[in-house]
This record gives sequence, C-alpha cells and structure tokens, in this order.
Amino acid sequence: MLISVIVATYNRPDALRAVLAGFCQQTDREFELLVADDGSRDDTRALVESIAANAPIPIAHVWHEDTGFRLAAIRNRAAAQARGEYLIFVDGDCVPLPDFVARHRALAEPGWMVAGNRLLLSEGFTRRVLAERVPIHRWTLAQWLAARGRGDINRVLPLLRLPLGPLRRIGGTRWPRVRGCNMAVWRSDLAAVNGFDESFRGWGYEDSDFAVRLVNAGVGLKKGAFATGLLHLWHRENDRAREGANWERLQQRIRSRDTRAETGLNRYVPGSVVPEEAGTQLDSRLRGNDTSAHGADQP
Repeated sequence: MLISVIVATYNRPDALRAVLAGFCQQTDREFELLVADDGSRDDTRALVESIAANAPIPIAHVWHEDTGFRLAAIRNRAAAQARGEYLIFVDGDCVPLPDFVARHRALAEPGWMVAGNRLLLSEGFTRRVLAERVPIHRWTLAQWLAARGRGDINRVLPLLRLPLGPLRRIGGTRWPRVRGCNMAVWRSDLAAVNGFDESFRGWGYEDSDFAVRLVNAGVGLKKGAFATGLLHLWHRENDRAREGANWERLQQRIRSRDTRAETGLNRYVPGSVVPEEAGTQLDSRLRGNDTSAHGADQP
C-alpha cells in the first residue's frame, strides 16, 4: 500500500530541511511525500528541489499564493494530488523518527483514523539543532534522556514504543485528541467528508473540525501514542486573531452533526470546477530517489 505523507509549511526552510532529512531516512520507504506550501517564498521551493533531486522517495512541491493563513486549502490541494490510499498529515516543524511511517502503517485500520503525538523542543535547543543541522531523528533514547535532564525537551514519553493493541481504540470518538501536526486517515474517509473545511481561515480548529466530521461520519479515532511520536521544533506563537470566529464555527459544526465540508477537497478533484487564483502554482513534477508552518500547533 502506497502511503502519502503531506507536510504543511510556510516560510521556514530551516525547519523543513530537518523534517525532510528525517523522512529521507525512514525504514519504510513505500511512501511519497508532498510539501503543502501555504505561499512560502522561493527559498522553500529551492530547498525542496535540491532535496528531491537525490531523495530515496518521491517528493513533490504543492504551492498556492500567500493570501493569509490557508492551511485547510493547501492540505486539500496536496491531498488531491496524492496517490496513496492512506494519508499522513504532518507539520513542517515536526521531525519524524526513522520508524514513523512504519508505525503509522502498522496502525492503519479500515474505519479508523490515527491521532499521533509529539514532544516539544525548547527555543534554545531548537536554534542549536537548526543552526548546526543536528540529526536529532537519529538520536538514541540515552541522548534524549540527557536532553530532558538539561531541559531541552518537555518529556520523553512520545519516544517510547508500547504495543497497546485494542487499548488504542478506547475513547474512539474523543476528537479533541486530534492534532493536525500528526494524524493519518484513509483517502476514502477524507473524500467522504470532503477534506478540510476551507472556511476556517487564520489559526485555529480546522483540524478539530475535520475530526468532528469524521466522527459524525462513523470513523473511529485511534491513539497513536507510544508509536508515532514526533519531535516538534519550537516556534513563535501564530497570530490568533481568527481563533474566536473559528471556535464558534467549530461549535456550530458540533451542534449540526454535519459530515461534509462546505468548501473542501472537491475544489481540486479532476472534473470539479476550481476557482481561478492569481499566482496559483501546482507543481508535482519534482520526483527523486521567518515563520513556521501556518498551521503548526503551539507548545
């Protein structure tokens, strides 16, 4: 089964470099990677091109014009171009461990999505990792325990691997556990709810809305803890001017029990009418063996 990993980013090529380095060293290489770029400058494109040229996996760059925080839209655009049956969504400041894709594959189960977790790096440690290009995706548990002792990270539990089995399905409708920085869903389920709702603009709750609609459609939420932990690089807090409006939109969704996004994935499906967007560029030809991603979760 081909898996598609969709990495959301915005004008933070130093963090994206670390993320792509982690994905280029996965133990499971039966996946493609799409960089979902919410309008970054050309240095991000140049970085993706340089890495894609020698990568052991196919890498594509999917871009649209920067007209503000449109994480839902760029995720939909990338998902429409993805070829995999199963999609993993990650933020462009979340570095994977070598078994990340393999662990997600092992947890993939029809009728369920997977909600993964993360540990947080401190500001100072993040700066050093990026400046020195420290390969933290290859660190041992002993190195991480030492980092915890120095206060470089907030916890080590996401690094542990435990076979929780059926315990992962307990509380399978608890949508608040879903974070857009680490989640996986079947393409068929994504299509059934029309992807992410693009009426959520600016920071906040587009991932919660997605999870609520999946639950309403009968999809269970499976815990990815102790299997799929990511290394979340520090970043400044995003502008939350739209948080209140997005929160109210989410509450309306919970009350209505709707399942489909009003403006979503179908905008990008072949045969559907897609509104023209000045400067929009779709580039998935890249194939190869001063801000964070708009949608990155906050510490």
